[in-house]
Amino acid sequence: MESEGEQSSLEEPSPPRTPSSSSWLSQPLLLDPAYARSKSVIHDELRSFRVFLQWCALDHSSPAARATSYAAFLALALALPAAVSASLRADASLSPASASAVTFNRVATLTASGLAAISFATLAFFFCRCGGLRQLLFLDGGLRDDTAFVRRRYERELDRAFRLLAALLVPALCVEAGHKAVFFFSTVRVEPPFPLQGVPWRAVALVATVASWVYRTGVFLLVCVLFRLTCELQILRFEGIYHMFDVEACAAADEIFVEHRRIRTQLLATSHRYRVFIICCLVTITVSQLGALLVALSSKDGKSFANSGDLLVGSCVQLSGFFMCLFGAARITHRAQRIVSIASQWHMRMVSAVLHHKPAPTPAFSTSASDIDTVALTVPTGSACCEYKSRQALVTYLWHNSGGITLFGFTLDRGLLHTIFAFEMTLVLWILSKAVVLS
Repeated sequence: MESEGEQSSLEEPSPPRTPSSSSWLSQPLLLDPAYARSKSVIHDELRSFRVFLQWCALDHSSPAARATSYAAFLALALALPAAVSASLRADASLSPASASAVTFNRVATLTASGLAAISFATLAFFFCRCGGLRQLLFLDGGLRDDTAFVRRRYERELDRAFRLLAALLVPALCVEAGHKAVFFFSTVRVEPPFPLQGVPWRAVALVATVASWVYRTGVFLLVCVLFRLTCELQILRFEGIYHMFDVEACAAADEIFVEHRRIRTQLLATSHRYRVFIICCLVTITVSQLGALLVALSSKDGKSFANSGDLLVGSCVQLSGFFMCLFGAARITHRAQRIVSIASQWHMRMVSAVLHHKPAPTPAFSTSASDIDTVALTVPTGSACCEYKSRQALVTYLWHNSGGITLFGFTLDRGLLHTIFAFEMTLVLWILSKAVVLS
């Protein structure tokens, strides 16, 4: 186990190691892998994520930073939303739908806090067990065996991932801030348990709620983006292994086997890291959506942006992040399943190539010395038989190891997505049928 200083979410790349022998005199320093690794100091591809972690108080690089992170979570994700929710009072003079607005707000707050707790626990587990972002994203040593194509495309995916995080968070923040301004100043009253004279409690509640919302939503979307980014790396690696099946590549079966085993190992590690997060998010979002539907159906007030905007914004953000995870897992799973078909085609092409280039057999009644030599040349050699058996064994291995992201043994593919959708739709229709009967 590494020390706590090395298990940092914000660690800098390790400096080059000091040569301990005279072998460094015969090798240029720039060719030493340890010195080549230090080039990340100049170009830190994870700088955007590190800055985001710092601003969201998710730095676990030291005991003090870890304590600050836990304190920020307790304050922004639990204590502050609970205090604001307890201070809300319905006021019919401000809005006829004030009572329903308070109820909708509490349902949305409870859901966001639950997802934030799940996401924070997942990040804390990552930084404790994996050692940081580089190990989590397979950047620290995981890309050294990949081609330049995979490394270059993965750097683009890193930049794209942070832009996707900002594209989801910033527009939702603008809508949420506008809704909260209408909510606090023209829909409900704010009465804290211990009021102080002269304090603009509406403005204080607005700022506190928006800050809490940014923290909770940011933590949840960060874990979703990290999972999607990990899936994109495996997709790029599968694209690289697809090229190994080209006849021009002349890749041996054992080389393809070693590469697939490496990808398979990282897929299993990714599944173990995120399976609890995905299942907990599925249960939380399902319960919250059904609860919101029941509250909305039971309310007799008119629905508008002022009183039900919390449910709208929260549902959009939560479903966007969750479906990002599901679609990323489904994509990598189908890439893993497709490799069986590609390997079978490759095996068939190799066998056909051997058959078409085989010399014509000599008639059986010929007994000349030259004919005997020709017959001997047409007999399959031991190396050809070994290559055939190796390819056949590789196809069999891929057939039995074609899974991608799994959840406790269940492959997360389009079939499972269809099952989840059918289950959710069944629950919604059942609730709607009960509401219609009761009304």
